[in-house]
Amino acid sequence: MGKTLSLVIPAFRERDNIAALVKRVHHALNDRDYELIVVDDNSQDGTEELVAELAMQYPVRIVVRRDKRGLASAVVDGFTHASGDAIAVMDADLQHPPEVLPALLQALEDGADMAIGSRYVKGGGCEGWSLLRRIMSKGAGFLAHLFLPSTRGIADPMSGFFMFRPDILTGADLHPTGYKILMEILVAGRPQKTVEVPFVFVARERGESKLRLSQQVDYLRHIASLMRRKGELTRFLKFCLVGSSGVLVNMGLLWTLTEFAGLFYMVSAAISIETSIVTNFLLNDFFTFPDRRSKGVGHFARRFAKFNLVSLGGLVVNMTVLWTLTSVVGLHYLVSNLFGIAAATVWNYLVNFWWTWK
Repeated sequence: MGKTLSLVIPAFRERDNIAALVKRVHHALNDRDYELIVVDDNSQDGTEELVAELAMQYPVRIVVRRDKRGLASAVVDGFTHASGDAIAVMDADLQHPPEVLPALLQALEDGADMAIGSRYVKGGGCEGWSLLRRIMSKGAGFLAHLFLPSTRGIADPMSGFFMFRPDILTGADLHPTGYKILMEILVAGRPQKTVEVPFVFVARERGESKLRLSQQVDYLRHIASLMRRKGELTRFLKFCLVGSSGVLVNMGLLWTLTEFAGLFYMVSAAISIETSIVTNFLLNDFFTFPDRRSKGVGHFARRFAKFNLVSLGGLVVNMTVLWTLTSVVGLHYLVSNLFGIAAATVWNYLVNFWWTWK
């Protein structure tokens, strides 16, 4: 490793925690040449004056943003002030234990591009979390894994405690929304080797939590933004377009075989369904997922078999939603069917994305 570690800490009204944080960081890194950069969103609570006092004894400085707000953007601004051969990010509220910093640094010294403080690997955990908050956190991670392939294989893509080599951001265009900056780096950056280091996320002792419902909305917007920038939103729209063409094939062939060929409508339906599955598969293979298909007859046949199984599952999803909303909830069957089609579309896309064209 080089001579310096830059530790970027976003802060807003965290004066009560700053002194203890700076002292614990120094104790953890007292044999390292490091700098601590506090990026404060104009808290006006004495944080700026306190850091100035601490700077007389510790390698800490403050960057005050007068016209911006937001954790993720504060971190990105902090990167521009960092001069270290490694950059670390952690919260100012002491819920990320500074004592884990040496282990993160060791992971980089051992060859990793990025080291993530993880709550969800062996040895990690969350102190004092309610069941609802655990479910929300796990659910958010699940959404990231589903829609953003770059986050797969990372147990805790939602972590706000991590360290990386600056060169993984070379050429990266960072536009984070909300507070999950790690997810932005995993998708927009170029980490080749990522290691997760366990830590226990502890309960806040001082100050107010910044967790709000609006942050959950920002998280969904962030996922949508990353999908758009990485082309995954376009892929989903292509999948929907192919699905719509399948409906036309299904309905047109059903009518033709029944009215003109004189087949029993159930026989016509079976032929129509399988034909639409075949056309959907071919279009998706060459139009929606061209970058994910392996060449060769064997690979093609396996994808086709998987697609058929997924489509059968989608039919079950559609029929289940149709029956539930019509017979249990009492909606009109046509309205229920629209919900069923929507649910089946999401099912088909996600499972095919995850399994057929993985």
